[in-house]
Amino acid sequence: MQVVYHLGAHNTDEDRLIRALARNPNELAEHGVVVPHPRRYRLVLRDTLMALKGASADPGQTEAVLAAVTDRDDIGRIVFSHEFFLCVPERVITEQGFYVMVPSKLQPLANIFPDAEIEFHIALINPATLIPGLVARDKNRDYDEIMHGHDPRDMRWGPVIAAMKEAAPNARLVVWCNEDLPLIWPEVMRSLSALPEDQPLKGEQVVLRQIMTEGGFDRLAEYLTANPPKSILQRRKIVSAFLAKFARPEELEVEAALPGWTEELVDSLSALYDADVEDIAAMDGVEFITP
Repeated sequence: MQVVYHLGAHNTDEDRLIRALARNPNELAEHGVVVPHPRRYRLVLRDTLMALKGASADPGQTEAVLAAVTDRDDIGRIVFSHEFFLCVPERVITEQGFYVMVPSKLQPLANIFPDAEIEFHIALINPATLIPGLVARDKNRDYDEIMHGHDPRDMRWGPVIAAMKEAAPNARLVVWCNEDLPLIWPEVMRSLSALPEDQPLKGEQVVLRQIMTEGGFDRLAEYLTANPPKSILQRRKIVSAFLAKFARPEELEVEAALPGWTEELVDSLSALYDADVEDIAAMDGVEFITP
């Protein structure tokens, strides 16, 4: 059995991936893939992690978890998704740094299913977008309290992913950039589900519908229906052309009205993020989904 943990990161997903996958029950069932509803597993997995305290589950405990989260018994692959697998949003930045607790979370998650093939999937997000998002969702602390004295330029993804790979060397680790989702969403859906590349899926246009004007999206959908792409690359070229004309600017701009933040700082954060992405994509043992 393959067990997939989609870890977020924070401010990247809001359950869009599992909601999109869940729109394809017949296709999933045909390939032995189970995507349980979050209500069935989030508390179960949390309580199991607390009970195990990092130890490996015995067969009875693993079977109890599976019985609680799905009614299926022909499971070839099961997909769980929650940004809180990493930490609560308030713990993304701590006195110790950026996502420093993440590596210690991976093995306990794997230990719930000690005999399974474990996969961790995660979207990166530009700190120039992530930090304002964390500030916006935290009503109890101001910017300085959230940052714990750290320079925002110290919020680097490279060390986080390297530490994740070191903490779970035998697990498959799949990474992509949240900013690339309009071009790679279908591939991310298939990476989580392991469904064939040529398997049509409902929900493949979720992200595009959100970031394009209504008229522009309708024109793209009509074009794709009349001119089915012959390859992933061709689809991306088509989508890129329509996005250039019909993307809603407010969905693509980085808003960063934070104390001491300037355009130069945002540019610096973005440049550091791009450098980290390049390094991560070249890491041994990391599968990177690129446009």
